Amino acid sequence: MSKFIQFNTRDDFYRIAIDRIVFLAADKNYTVLQLSNGKTLTFTFSLQKMQEFIVASLGVDAKCFARVGRSHIVNLSYVYHIDLLKQKLVLYADSEALEYTIPVSKEALRGLRSLFMK
Repeated sequence: MSKFIQFNTRDDFYRIAIDRIVFLAADKNYTVLQLSNGKTLTFTFSLQKMQEFIVASLGVDAKCFARVGRSHIVNLSYVYHIDLLKQKLVLYADSEALEYTIPVSKEALRGLRSLFMK
């Protein structure tokens, strides 16, 4: 059974299964949420506020997400390839055959890789 996160804005309500969220990206004071089916949603709060909201809403289940650098939060189950040399992270949504490449610093990639090496 999937765990859901709920977003309630002034005009909209979203209920999204956390296993459908591939990553979240900062866009100034907005957060863009990328879903595994290719759709994106934009929310009017910063990535830091989104991270706090995810932890508060999901509790222990929030551990499936990791902050990668200043501008991304990724769902660890979608991590496919960490390329330190080219400073990129590749996320792959197998069910939809969609691939997302994110530019990330070497330091952030090393931190992410260490999560998987434990």
